[in-house]
Amino acid sequence: MPEPSPIARLRPKKAFGQNFLVNEGAIGVIVASALASSAPRLLEIGPGPGVLTQRLLADGRPLWAVELDPEACDLLQGRFGDNPTFHLLPGDAVRVPLPEGEPWSVVGNLPYNAATPILARLLIEEVPWDRMVLMFQLEVAQKLMGVPHTKAYGPLSVLSQLCCRLTRLVKLGPGSFRPAPKVDSAVVLFEPRVEAPTPLERRALLTVLHRSFAHRRKTLANNWQGALSAEALASVGLASALRAEMIPPAAWLSATRTLLMHYPEVFPS
Repeated sequence: MPEPSPIARLRPKKAFGQNFLVNEGAIGVIVASALASSAPRLLEIGPGPGVLTQRLLADGRPLWAVELDPEACDLLQGRFGDNPTFHLLPGDAVRVPLPEGEPWSVVGNLPYNAATPILARLLIEEVPWDRMVLMFQLEVAQKLMGVPHTKAYGPLSVLSQLCCRLTRLVKLGPGSFRPAPKVDSAVVLFEPRVEAPTPLERRALLTVLHRSFAHRRKTLANNWQGALSAEALASVGLASALRAEMIPPAAWLSATRTLLMHYPEVFPS
């Protein structure tokens, strides 16, 4: 009797947001895009049963796999532990320490319940990456690419678009996963912008964005009431009568830089 497939050997757990990718075409697209990077190291987030891992290791570059599920860790160690290029990092991808060193090509079918904080970490912390190929719920992918004056546009759109060039590689229906989720998914390619904000500016930018988008239907004057006057907002290039969703990414970065210089008190120390 043949041995069960790795996916059949791992019980998906709702608490970890696990939906294992089984679409061979999508697997091929993700792996090919990740390996197109010239980065000397690979970082896989949420490998689960190791469907992507197996193909990534065939490239020969050292691979670090971050996995929260202890059962998945045991399976991965059993499958790939003898490979000297495989390194398992058990823990939460939002906070697990990552080895310092050369740039990564980052790849992952991100757990749906943690995709946004994982991405925020990769964008805000000084994690050296050359390329990222990541799976999200379609709604999150749409927010990443949201444009001003649309419901999808928000803090995640602004931060991502200022830091990266984004390309949606493929859209996937529920049948591409086991178990099938109730939503569609999308794979997004992230390539770093040379002119991206510094880590300090990114952290400050998030503070500004979260305050400005706190109540989407309110004006900037209302959202900043008690922290900055209408005159102060105008002095940094933000018209206080506007709503946050009307302001393009470049204007947010310019305003944040001016706020850092002239109104440092609005940022937590």
